[in-house]
Amino acid sequence: MPVGLVALTVGLLVLRETPPSAARSFDVPGILLLSATLFLLVWGLIKGSSYGWGSDRTIAFFAGSVVAAALFIFRERRARQPLLPLRLFRSVALSAGTVLVVLLMFALFGAMFFMTFYLENVHGYDPVKTGLWLLPMTAMLIVGSPISGWLLTKLGPRIPLCAGMILAAVGLFGLSRLTAGSDPASTIVWFVLLGLGLSPVIVGATDVIVGNAAVELAGVASGLQSTAMQVGGTLGTAILGSIMSARVSSLLPVQWAAAHLPALTGTQLTEAKSLVAVGAAPVQPGLSAQVAASITRVSHDVFTSGMNTAFLAAAIVALAGAGLALLTRRPEEQGREDAPSAGAAAPAQAAKLAS
Repeated sequence: MPVGLVALTVGLLVLRETPPSAARSFDVPGILLLSATLFLLVWGLIKGSSYGWGSDRTIAFFAGSVVAAALFIFRERRARQPLLPLRLFRSVALSAGTVLVVLLMFALFGAMFFMTFYLENVHGYDPVKTGLWLLPMTAMLIVGSPISGWLLTKLGPRIPLCAGMILAAVGLFGLSRLTAGSDPASTIVWFVLLGLGLSPVIVGATDVIVGNAAVELAGVASGLQSTAMQVGGTLGTAILGSIMSARVSSLLPVQWAAAHLPALTGTQLTEAKSLVAVGAAPVQPGLSAQVAASITRVSHDVFTSGMNTAFLAAAIVALAGAGLALLTRRPEEQGREDAPSAGAAAPAQAAKLAS
């Protein structure tokens, strides 16, 4: 509550009014079409591994997502008051900043998703202790925010954003080297790099997206950034989760048989895969201590192998973001000296995300 009161007071004193929007109604068809696009895409990604990536159901979901996206674009081009004015994307910098936010959240959410399971289910930590091990990244996001703001002011967005995504990629690559027996203390340096790398992107992307939008579309641009964050996090969890599921499906039967463990029925194997995909071991009551230990070892090895593959994929995404960051630019570089900058609000955005 005290933090909220301080933010409210500062906002009343510092923030300036923007021209009121002339919109008089919601773009209900646009909302429905965009929701359908995202739902069909995410559902297809989540269920693809269980349905089969080449199955009719999976293809139908992806095809439906493409059709809904095409209808959404068609609608937005002709709507008098569109949900998302497509002229926003005439700015290359704004478009690059939006995609960069998606890639940022893809990597960040994917990392946190698997590390929580790794610490709790593989190493047996409780939620509080798990949160403490994740603090280095959170701390770097908060501490790095004002430093990033200073660098962005001095250098512009290209170099800090590119360097930040490279640092994030290095951190994700380091996390991809973990094994079931790794000391959690070895994750600290990688979390520090990940936090330091992501903080300039969180700060700089806000300025790039909102700053490069027309003044009357600043609110829409801010909403676009928030949507990109949510979409990136959802896609990161869904796609990296699918990678984990596919890895578990291919490795678990092989390693289970190699360890000479009791054979599983089809139903038991499906249940075991679900547990192993989150780092848990499918140990049934009544098993001997030796068999239970073997099941636990195999389960944790398979999980960490899937986690490593997912982290490598996230590192590749972060490297792609580093290249994309080179397309960003200051708002004034596009003749927008009069555009309101979001730089002042970016540290608060980073703190909100980190919390």
